[in-house]
Amino acid sequence: MLKVLTPFVYWAQTETQCTLKIDLTDVKDLKAKFDDKRLQFIAHGQGARGPHSYGFTLDFHSCIDPEESYYKVIDRQVDIVLHKQCNAWWPRLTSQPQKPPWLKIDFDKWRSQDMDDNEEEKRDVCQDYPDTYDWLQKEELGYRKEDLKKVYLIFYDLCQFVGYIYILAVMGIRYSRDGPESMRETYDAVGNPMKFIQLLRFLEAMHPLFGYTNGSTLVAFLQVSSRAFIVFCMMEAEPRMQEKPVVFYVFLIWSTAEMVRYLYYIVHLLNLEIPLLTWLRHTIWMPLYPLAFLCEDIIIIRNIPYFEETQKFTIGLPNAWNFAFHFPSFMKIYLLVLCLPGRYTLMSRMNHIRHKKLGKFNIKRKST
Repeated sequence: MLKVLTPFVYWAQTETQCTLKIDLTDVKDLKAKFDDKRLQFIAHGQGARGPHSYGFTLDFHSCIDPEESYYKVIDRQVDIVLHKQCNAWWPRLTSQPQKPPWLKIDFDKWRSQDMDDNEEEKRDVCQDYPDTYDWLQKEELGYRKEDLKKVYLIFYDLCQFVGYIYILAVMGIRYSRDGPESMRETYDAVGNPMKFIQLLRFLEAMHPLFGYTNGSTLVAFLQVSSRAFIVFCMMEAEPRMQEKPVVFYVFLIWSTAEMVRYLYYIVHLLNLEIPLLTWLRHTIWMPLYPLAFLCEDIIIIRNIPYFEETQKFTIGLPNAWNFAFHFPSFMKIYLLVLCLPGRYTLMSRMNHIRHKKLGKFNIKRKST
């Protein structure tokens, strides 16, 4: 039986895929089998030890999509593209921390989370990204220290998830025991946890500043501020609004949507893929967000006569600053001018992300 040798294999990755470059020429009789977490390769070609049969088996760190993965034979090598099931950076290619001696890093194609994806010019990673090069050297030894940023994000998302679960549990228990009468005391029961969660969410506006998440700091701040306005200015500042049933409904809608969102983030950070959860994350907002907007508008409209009566947050003339501010008029402007563009932008962005995550249909390409 002819002995099968192992070729040199060079790998690189992006957030969505891994590429393998197999150092073989004059390739014949190539067979490549793609499974969720394994690649089996065998071919006859000219390698480091001359013309021979070469093969290897790789057990991957995370799952790939076999239907979208493919290989291509060119004159000097065999290129393999592995599409990741969950878009995330892998700490290593293999499932085991011990690296095979024939597996190398393809520095020509290597990218990391700290590099600019739009950069087209090939550059020396050793000179331009010394920190990345040090990381790659550790990767060659087969290990990587746990990312503290990732640990922090998991802890933050877990705190938010537990908070919303607590609010839903308290509201559910009270409703099952007292029926609709429990709605009047919703704010007294879970108002403080909701205020704490909303204050904690301002950290999300700072995450893009520190590179913890992608996106815009301004957009994140506006999204967080809109709910904080409802909780602190519309509910906390007006005790009469706290007894309205609409508070129960808006807390219920918020908690349901955010519970799914933060659970999805946790699973994503752990490099797991749960299809049902992914579908829920990118679909549940479609009925819940419009309902939440309706409840928020009702709260603001119901509060306008209350603030007309109390003049809270209203600044009248004369005063030392020669400045006037009529809060009920601001509430009307907020509803008519500020809410609609922001909500349209949010819904359009969510729909774009949903189409990107759930509406992809790629055909497997394979050439020999």
